[in-house]
Amino acid sequence: MKLTANGLQIEVEDTGGEGRPVVLLIMGLGMQLIAWPEPFVKGLVDAGFRVVRHDNRDIGLSQGFDHAGIGNLVWQTVRQRLGLPVQSAYALQDMANDSIGVLDALGIAEAHIVGASMGGMIAQRVAATAPKRAASLVSIMSSSGARGLPGPRRDVGAALLRRPTGKNEAALVAHSLGFIKLIASPAYPQPDSAIAERVTFAMRRAYHPSGMLRQMLAIGADAGREKVLPSITAPTLVLHGEADALVPIECGQDTARRIPGATFVPVPGMGHDLPPEVGQILLGHMIPFMREAPPSANAKASA
Repeated sequence: MKLTANGLQIEVEDTGGEGRPVVLLIMGLGMQLIAWPEPFVKGLVDAGFRVVRHDNRDIGLSQGFDHAGIGNLVWQTVRQRLGLPVQSAYALQDMANDSIGVLDALGIAEAHIVGASMGGMIAQRVAATAPKRAASLVSIMSSSGARGLPGPRRDVGAALLRRPTGKNEAALVAHSLGFIKLIASPAYPQPDSAIAERVTFAMRRAYHPSGMLRQMLAIGADAGREKVLPSITAPTLVLHGEADALVPIECGQDTARRIPGATFVPVPGMGHDLPPEVGQILLGHMIPFMREAPPSANAKASA
Protein backbone atom coordinates (compact mmCIF):
# COMPACT_ATOMS: atom_id res chain seq x y z
CA MET A 1 0.00 0.00 0.00
CA LYS A 2 1.07 3.58 -0.58
CA LEU A 3 1.19 6.05 2.28
CA THR A 4 2.05 9.73 2.47
CA ALA A 5 5.13 9.89 4.67
CA ASN A 6 7.27 13.00 5.15
CA GLY A 7 5.37 14.53 2.23
CA LEU A 8 6.25 11.68 -0.16
CA GLN A 9 4.40 8.68 -1.56
CA ILE A 10 6.05 5.68 0.10
CA GLU A 11 5.24 2.03 -0.62
CA VAL A 12 4.71 0.06 2.60
CA GLU A 13 4.07 -3.54 3.62
CA ASP A 14 2.54 -4.02 7.09
CA THR A 15 2.49 -7.61 8.38
CA GLY A 16 1.42 -9.19 11.64
CA GLY A 17 -1.45 -7.00 12.79
CA GLU A 18 -1.92 -4.24 15.35
CA GLY A 19 -1.43 -4.69 19.06
CA ARG A 20 2.05 -6.19 18.71
CA PRO A 21 5.45 -4.57 19.26
CA VAL A 22 6.55 -3.12 15.93
CA VAL A 23 9.72 -3.86 13.96
CA LEU A 24 10.54 -1.33 11.24
CA LEU A 25 12.81 -2.86 8.58
CA ILE A 26 14.90 -0.44 6.47
CA MET A 27 16.67 -1.88 3.43
CA GLY A 28 19.96 -0.87 1.82
CA LEU A 29 21.29 0.83 -1.29
CA GLY A 30 19.07 0.33 -4.31
CA MET A 31 17.19 -2.48 -2.61
CA GLN A 32 13.41 -2.77 -2.40
CA LEU A 33 11.37 -3.87 0.60
CA ILE A 34 11.10 -7.32 -0.95
CA ALA A 35 14.85 -7.75 -0.36
CA TRP A 36 13.91 -8.65 3.22
CA PRO A 37 13.40 -12.41 2.72
CA GLU A 38 9.90 -13.67 3.45
CA PRO A 39 11.15 -16.37 5.88
CA PHE A 40 12.96 -13.62 7.81
CA VAL A 41 9.78 -11.53 7.99
CA LYS A 42 7.73 -14.60 8.91
CA GLY A 43 10.20 -15.43 11.68
CA LEU A 44 9.61 -12.04 13.24
CA VAL A 45 5.84 -12.32 12.88
CA ASP A 46 5.85 -15.84 14.35
CA ALA A 47 7.83 -14.43 17.29
CA GLY A 48 4.98 -12.00 18.01
CA PHE A 49 6.08 -8.85 16.19
CA ARG A 50 4.29 -6.59 13.73
CA VAL A 51 6.66 -6.02 10.80
CA VAL A 52 6.63 -2.83 8.74
CA ARG A 53 8.75 -2.61 5.58
CA HIS A 54 8.96 0.18 3.02
CA ASP A 55 10.65 1.05 -0.23
CA ASN A 56 13.06 3.89 0.46
CA ARG A 57 12.52 7.06 -1.54
CA ASP A 58 13.78 6.92 -5.14
CA ILE A 59 13.59 3.12 -5.33
CA GLY A 60 10.97 0.44 -5.82
CA LEU A 61 7.40 1.73 -5.87
CA SER A 62 8.08 4.78 -3.73
CA GLN A 63 8.33 8.33 -5.07
CA GLY A 64 11.31 9.00 -7.31
CA PHE A 65 13.58 12.01 -7.72
CA ASP A 66 14.45 11.89 -11.41
CA HIS A 67 13.76 15.62 -11.61
CA ALA A 68 16.84 16.17 -9.44
CA GLY A 69 19.22 14.53 -11.92
CA ILE A 70 22.42 12.77 -10.86
CA GLY A 71 25.25 15.20 -11.51
CA ASN A 72 28.87 14.17 -11.95
CA LEU A 73 29.13 10.96 -9.93
CA VAL A 74 32.86 10.55 -10.56
CA TRP A 75 33.63 14.08 -9.40
CA GLN A 76 31.50 13.68 -6.28
CA THR A 77 33.31 10.41 -5.50
CA VAL A 78 36.64 12.22 -5.76
CA ARG A 79 35.35 14.92 -3.41
CA GLN A 80 34.29 12.29 -0.90
CA ARG A 81 37.72 10.66 -0.93
CA LEU A 82 39.32 14.06 -0.36
CA GLY A 83 37.03 14.74 2.57
CA LEU A 84 35.21 17.52 0.73
CA PRO A 85 31.42 18.03 0.84
CA VAL A 86 29.44 15.85 -1.56
CA GLN A 87 26.40 17.26 -3.34
CA SER A 88 23.32 15.05 -3.30
CA ALA A 89 19.63 15.43 -4.13
CA TYR A 90 18.72 14.49 -0.56
CA ALA A 91 20.38 13.35 2.65
CA LEU A 92 20.25 10.15 4.67
CA GLN A 93 18.54 12.25 7.33
CA ASP A 94 15.76 12.92 4.81
CA MET A 95 15.46 9.16 4.35
CA ALA A 96 15.38 8.73 8.13
CA ASN A 97 12.57 11.27 8.23
CA ASP A 98 10.75 9.18 5.60
CA SER A 99 11.00 6.16 7.90
CA ILE A 100 9.68 8.18 10.84
CA GLY A 101 6.93 9.43 8.52
CA VAL A 102 5.91 5.84 7.80
CA LEU A 103 5.48 5.28 11.54
CA ASP A 104 3.48 8.52 11.76
CA ALA A 105 1.21 7.48 8.88
CA LEU A 106 0.50 4.15 10.59
CA GLY A 107 -0.05 5.75 14.00
CA ILE A 108 2.95 3.96 15.52
CA ALA A 109 4.68 5.85 18.32
CA GLU A 110 7.65 3.54 18.78
CA ALA A 111 9.32 0.64 17.00
CA HIS A 112 12.40 -1.53 17.00
CA ILE A 113 14.42 0.10 14.21
CA VAL A 114 16.29 -2.45 12.08
CA GLY A 115 18.44 -1.50 9.10
CA ALA A 116 20.73 -3.39 6.73
CA SER A 117 23.73 -1.75 5.02
CA MET A 118 22.58 1.76 3.96
CA GLY A 119 19.42 0.95 5.89
CA GLY A 120 21.57 0.57 8.99
CA MET A 121 22.91 4.07 8.43
CA ILE A 122 19.36 5.39 8.10
CA ALA A 123 18.33 3.47 11.23
CA GLN A 124 21.22 5.05 13.13
CA ARG A 125 19.95 8.49 12.06
CA VAL A 126 16.43 7.60 13.25
CA ALA A 127 17.68 6.45 16.65
CA ALA A 128 19.93 9.50 17.04
CA THR A 129 17.46 12.18 15.98
CA ALA A 130 14.16 10.68 17.18
CA PRO A 131 15.11 8.72 20.31
CA LYS A 132 11.52 8.45 21.57
CA ARG A 133 10.60 6.53 18.40
CA ALA A 134 13.28 3.83 18.83
CA ALA A 135 12.54 1.00 21.26
CA SER A 136 15.84 -0.47 20.10
CA LEU A 137 18.29 -0.24 17.21
CA VAL A 138 19.63 -3.16 15.19
CA SER A 139 22.34 -2.22 12.68
CA ILE A 140 23.18 -5.04 10.25
CA MET A 141 26.25 -5.11 7.93
CA SER A 142 26.48 -1.32 8.14
CA SER A 143 28.96 1.38 9.12
CA SER A 144 29.45 4.48 11.23
CA GLY A 145 30.68 6.31 8.13
CA ALA A 146 33.84 7.48 9.93
CA ARG A 147 36.77 8.42 7.73
CA GLY A 148 39.65 5.98 7.71
CA LEU A 149 37.56 2.82 7.83
CA PRO A 150 38.36 0.19 5.20
CA GLY A 151 36.33 0.18 2.00
CA PRO A 152 35.17 -2.63 -0.29
CA ARG A 153 37.55 -5.34 -1.37
CA ARG A 154 39.34 -4.20 -4.54
CA ASP A 155 37.46 -6.47 -6.96
CA VAL A 156 34.15 -5.49 -5.34
CA GLY A 157 34.97 -1.79 -5.65
CA ALA A 158 35.78 -2.27 -9.33
CA ALA A 159 32.53 -4.18 -9.88
CA LEU A 160 30.55 -1.33 -8.33
CA LEU A 161 31.69 0.93 -11.17
CA ARG A 162 31.19 -1.65 -13.92
CA ARG A 163 28.22 -1.21 -16.22
CA PRO A 164 25.99 -3.97 -17.62
CA THR A 165 26.97 -5.28 -21.04
CA GLY A 166 23.48 -4.53 -22.37
CA LYS A 167 20.11 -3.04 -21.53
CA ASN A 168 17.91 -6.08 -22.00
CA GLU A 169 16.64 -8.04 -19.00
CA ALA A 170 19.04 -10.95 -19.48
CA ALA A 171 22.08 -8.66 -19.46
CA LEU A 172 20.85 -6.72 -16.45
CA VAL A 173 20.13 -9.90 -14.48
CA ALA A 174 23.54 -11.34 -15.38
CA HIS A 175 25.22 -8.13 -14.26
CA SER A 176 23.44 -8.16 -10.89
CA LEU A 177 24.08 -11.87 -10.44
CA GLY A 178 27.81 -11.37 -10.93
CA PHE A 179 27.97 -8.62 -8.32
CA ILE A 180 25.82 -10.47 -5.79
CA LYS A 181 28.07 -13.52 -6.02
CA LEU A 182 31.11 -11.33 -5.26
CA ILE A 183 29.64 -10.13 -1.95
CA ALA A 184 27.67 -13.24 -1.00
CA SER A 185 28.21 -15.23 2.19
CA PRO A 186 30.94 -17.78 1.39
CA ALA A 187 29.72 -20.22 4.03
CA TYR A 188 26.17 -20.20 2.66
CA PRO A 189 26.32 -20.26 -1.16
CA GLN A 190 23.02 -20.03 -3.00
CA PRO A 191 22.25 -21.53 -6.43
CA ASP A 192 22.66 -19.08 -9.31
CA SER A 193 19.12 -19.93 -10.41
CA ALA A 194 17.67 -18.85 -7.06
CA ILE A 195 19.58 -15.57 -7.06
CA ALA A 196 18.62 -14.86 -10.68
CA GLU A 197 14.96 -15.55 -9.88
CA ARG A 198 14.99 -13.02 -7.04
CA VAL A 199 16.78 -10.41 -9.17
CA THR A 200 14.34 -10.90 -12.04
CA PHE A 201 11.33 -10.59 -9.72
CA ALA A 202 12.70 -7.39 -8.18
CA MET A 203 13.55 -5.92 -11.59
CA ARG A 204 10.07 -6.58 -12.93
CA ARG A 205 8.54 -5.01 -9.82
CA ALA A 206 10.58 -1.84 -10.31
CA TYR A 207 13.87 -0.92 -12.00
CA HIS A 208 15.30 2.48 -11.17
CA PRO A 209 19.12 2.63 -11.48
CA SER A 210 19.28 6.44 -11.33
CA GLY A 211 17.59 6.28 -7.93
CA MET A 212 20.34 3.95 -6.70
CA LEU A 213 22.98 6.44 -7.87
CA ARG A 214 21.29 9.28 -5.98
CA GLN A 215 21.12 7.09 -2.88
CA MET A 216 24.84 6.39 -3.31
CA LEU A 217 25.51 10.13 -3.35
CA ALA A 218 23.39 10.52 -0.22
CA ILE A 219 25.66 8.03 1.54
CA GLY A 220 28.73 9.95 0.37
CA ALA A 221 27.23 13.22 1.56
CA ASP A 222 26.42 11.87 5.03
CA ALA A 223 29.50 13.28 6.75
CA GLY A 224 29.64 13.41 10.52
CA ARG A 225 27.23 10.60 11.37
CA GLU A 226 29.89 9.02 13.57
CA LYS A 227 29.74 12.14 15.77
CA VAL A 228 26.04 11.67 16.56
CA LEU A 229 26.24 7.95 17.34
CA PRO A 230 27.34 8.56 20.96
CA SER A 231 24.01 10.33 21.53
CA ILE A 232 21.99 7.19 20.81
CA THR A 233 20.23 5.98 23.95
CA ALA A 234 18.27 3.05 22.52
CA PRO A 235 19.52 -0.47 23.32
CA THR A 236 21.66 -1.33 20.30
CA LEU A 237 22.68 -4.57 18.61
CA VAL A 238 25.25 -4.49 15.82
CA LEU A 239 25.44 -7.60 13.60
CA HIS A 240 28.12 -7.99 10.96
CA GLY A 241 29.48 -10.75 8.76
CA GLU A 242 33.10 -11.72 9.23
CA ALA A 243 33.38 -12.27 5.46
CA ASP A 244 31.75 -9.02 4.29
CA ALA A 245 33.64 -7.91 1.16
CA LEU A 246 31.54 -4.77 0.58
CA VAL A 247 31.38 -3.25 4.07
CA PRO A 248 34.25 -4.83 6.04
CA ILE A 249 33.62 -5.98 9.59
CA GLU A 250 35.74 -3.15 10.99
CA CYS A 251 32.90 -0.80 9.98
CA GLY A 252 30.44 -2.64 12.20
CA GLN A 253 32.94 -2.81 15.04
CA ASP A 254 33.41 0.96 14.82
CA THR A 255 29.64 1.51 14.88
CA ALA A 256 29.27 -0.54 18.05
CA ARG A 257 32.25 1.16 19.69
CA ARG A 258 30.67 4.59 19.21
CA ILE A 259 27.19 3.76 20.55
CA PRO A 260 27.06 3.59 24.36
CA GLY A 261 26.32 0.08 25.61
CA ALA A 262 26.01 -1.43 22.12
CA THR A 263 26.44 -5.18 21.70
CA PHE A 264 28.53 -6.32 18.74
CA VAL A 265 28.03 -9.80 17.29
CA PRO A 266 30.29 -11.05 14.47
CA VAL A 267 28.71 -13.68 12.23
CA PRO A 268 31.20 -16.24 10.85
CA GLY A 269 30.82 -17.03 7.16
CA MET A 270 28.38 -14.16 6.53
CA GLY A 271 29.03 -11.78 3.65
CA HIS A 272 26.87 -8.88 2.51
CA ASP A 273 23.62 -10.71 1.86
CA LEU A 274 20.76 -12.47 3.64
CA PRO A 275 20.63 -16.13 2.58
CA PRO A 276 18.17 -18.27 4.57
CA GLU A 277 20.79 -19.63 6.95
CA VAL A 278 22.10 -16.15 7.77
CA GLY A 279 18.56 -14.89 8.26
CA GLN A 280 17.96 -17.54 10.90
CA ILE A 281 21.25 -16.72 12.64
CA LEU A 282 20.34 -13.03 12.74
CA LEU A 283 16.86 -13.77 14.08
CA GLY A 284 18.44 -15.91 16.78
CA HIS A 285 20.19 -12.79 18.06
CA MET A 286 17.55 -10.18 17.25
CA ILE A 287 14.43 -11.75 18.73
CA PRO A 288 15.70 -12.20 22.30
CA PHE A 289 17.42 -8.81 22.13
CA MET A 290 14.22 -7.04 21.11
CA ARG A 291 12.15 -8.95 23.66
CA GLU A 292 14.50 -7.72 26.38
CA ALA A 293 14.00 -4.14 25.16
CA PRO A 294 10.19 -3.93 25.03
CA PRO A 295 8.39 -0.78 23.89
CA SER A 296 8.44 1.74 26.71
CA ALA A 297 5.87 4.25 27.89
CA ASN A 298 6.56 6.18 24.68
CA ALA A 299 4.62 3.54 22.78
CA LYS A 300 1.50 4.50 24.72
CA ALA A 301 1.85 8.14 23.80
CA SER A 302 0.55 9.48 20.55
CA ALA A 303 3.04 9.84 17.73
